[in-house]
Amino acid sequence: MNGELWIKGAFGLGAPARVTMTGCRTVLVVVPTMTAGTRLFDLVPLLEADHRVQLVFTVPRSTEIWHGVDEYVSAQGGLVVPWHQATRHTWDLVLCASHRHLADLHGRILLVSHGAGTLKSVQYSRKANGATQPTTGLDRELLTFRGRVLPAALALATEAELDALRILCPEAVPRAFIAGDICWDRMRSSLPMRPLYRRALGIDHDDLLVTVSSTWSADSAFGKLPGLCQRLLEERPSRRVRVAAVLHPNVWAVHGTRQVRGWLSGSLRHGLLLIPPDEGWRATVVSSDWVIGDHGSTTLYAASAGCPVSVATRSPDTIRPGSPADVLRQHAPGLNPDLPLLPQAAAAEARQPSLRRTVTELVTSRPGGASEALRSRMYRLLDLPEPGGRAAVTAVPDPAPIAA
Repeated sequence: MNGELWIKGAFGLGAPARVTMTGCRTVLVVVPTMTAGTRLFDLVPLLEADHRVQLVFTVPRSTEIWHGVDEYVSAQGGLVVPWHQATRHTWDLVLCASHRHLADLHGRILLVSHGAGTLKSVQYSRKANGATQPTTGLDRELLTFRGRVLPAALALATEAELDALRILCPEAVPRAFIAGDICWDRMRSSLPMRPLYRRALGIDHDDLLVTVSSTWSADSAFGKLPGLCQRLLEERPSRRVRVAAVLHPNVWAVHGTRQVRGWLSGSLRHGLLLIPPDEGWRATVVSSDWVIGDHGSTTLYAASAGCPVSVATRSPDTIRPGSPADVLRQHAPGLNPDLPLLPQAAAAEARQPSLRRTVTELVTSRPGGASEALRSRMYRLLDLPEPGGRAAVTAVPDPAPIAA
């Protein structure tokens, strides 16, 4: 019975009798995973201050769901609409950062990537359970349904992605535009905040902050080297060295917060800064003196933000040749776990300038322009005049590590 309850919001039958702000365009933000949500919440501030716009949120329901997404969305404070209600209403704009459930939605869809790049670095889809055909985020099977292109607008990060789209799904090209990467833009605009972020983390001016970044898979840094944080903590010399851990949200979703903390409990007791999965990772990367990562997006963002980077694990055979992760592997120094770890920071620092230039070209073709491009396209889809003034590129929030 509860599954069929409907929210009395500023939309649907009877809405004119309920609303305080009249005549609003309604925007649905679709959050199937925390990863998608963190990207979409970069877009939300571009709309939510407008008195002509009402934003609502929904978590898709199917036979499988990701643990913790409901709590994450509810904690943002927005109006959350049940999935069965969201799919039976036509919205003025639908914001998505995942290909899942696009065909179930009604309204003009803006589709953005939820990581660094749309082409993706993993060669085979994990959703296909043993796929043998390479896939990308721009394949026809993802962007169309029964011959219909699903997104009304498709935001791409680079010119290379547009070139790929012309081959993979040419019918979607008229809907595509080069937006750049709003996550990258926010990190770059946050660089002047580095001293404040370090203070929030309890990092002194002369401290060395080493951040271990891991994506979610058996081939990830955490999957291959679960004791890496502890080793770094044990190697600390007389000078202060601090260690932070940034784990992909799906690590937390699959294993649970308690288990992740349990696995890292020894390191937490020795001062590990464990960053929560929803926010804080970007500020921590900006604060870092060295990032040890893998083939995940966080490592790419760290390198393009100018942080020295080492790759902790050999890229798996499933990484697409020529992808951002493959290029990163070729240009960033690898970490040798059989040698002392901290001295290897010097190799990462030496390669940082050239790595930054190489990786940035793979992440964005419109540096600093994502907010402008995305806001302009959203208002075009809403059939509303765009507000005056430039769309702000805001710094990311302060990091708040999980208490030991």
